[in-house]
Amino acid sequence: MKYRRFGKTNWQVSEIGYGMWGMAGWTGSDDEESLTSLQRSVDLGCNFFDTAWGYGEGHSEKLLGKLIRNNPNKNLYTATKIPPKNFIWPSQRNFSLDDCFPPDHIEQYVHSSLKNAGLDKFNLMQFHVWEDHFIEDDRWVKKIDELRAQGLFDAIGISINRWEPWNGVKTVRSGLIDAVQVIYNIFDQNPDDELLPACEEMDVAVIARVPFDEGTLTGNLTLESTWDKSDWRSTYFVPENLKSSVEHGDALRPLIPEDMTMPEMALRFILNEKRVSTIIPGMRKLNHVEANIETSDLGQLPDGLHEKLRSHRWDRVPTKWSQ
Repeated sequence: MKYRRFGKTNWQVSEIGYGMWGMAGWTGSDDEESLTSLQRSVDLGCNFFDTAWGYGEGHSEKLLGKLIRNNPNKNLYTATKIPPKNFIWPSQRNFSLDDCFPPDHIEQYVHSSLKNAGLDKFNLMQFHVWEDHFIEDDRWVKKIDELRAQGLFDAIGISINRWEPWNGVKTVRSGLIDAVQVIYNIFDQNPDDELLPACEEMDVAVIARVPFDEGTLTGNLTLESTWDKSDWRSTYFVPENLKSSVEHGDALRPLIPEDMTMPEMALRFILNEKRVSTIIPGMRKLNHVEANIETSDLGQLPDGLHEKLRSHRWDRVPTKWSQ
């Protein structure tokens, strides 16, 4: 495992981190399997774990707390997210700070997440949705400073809405945050335009989420793919999205080298971007943990393949199914 500097915090984090959404709210989640996979990742050098209250109303946070207690001598970085008060994902332009993150709500859910995990503090506390105009209301800043002074977390970040990397650039340039979580993958390259340059300028860490485009870049998505009604993917991969996603995924197949899988190619594409601090694929099974973490040792893609993949940029805009 290779490690990268996490922006101005100076933490050294594994370039392959761990996204924990799939451990709550996805079909087939099993706590015993999840904990086994989490432990295997630690044994292989992973030290950055991203969860949220919204992942099973704290269920995923509880699993992370168990992992930390099972590894008392390991330096593991913990990150979670405060849900918006209106519990609407993604946020919308007309939402105010009071709709999403009034000060008392921030404080309530910081304590709720700590209680769920059984931890005294998190390393990184993030806002689970964001609107750039929130920086015009400094009440969230004052509350964050107050809670950070109490030692409840070390750093603060934002998670940017799907397909809206521009909707955080002002906040990055404000100097008020330490990290940004954003969708970045072979298809979603638009953070390159404004967000990544701003993060580099302000020394803000970048967490690349959804590296497999919710499954499109695993190579397993087909027109026949279905999910249980309780699984959020059943409402995300509506027919219009499923068809287009499969078509875009299939267009990549001729580019996959004989000795490489599509997931490996997807992760190594992101590793080529030095401004990314860590990638957080969702991993529930041991073989996924081992294969994904191995990509760190395999390194970046050859320049020629990387450039070919850059031509598969797919610019999308949020719609009613793009949670």
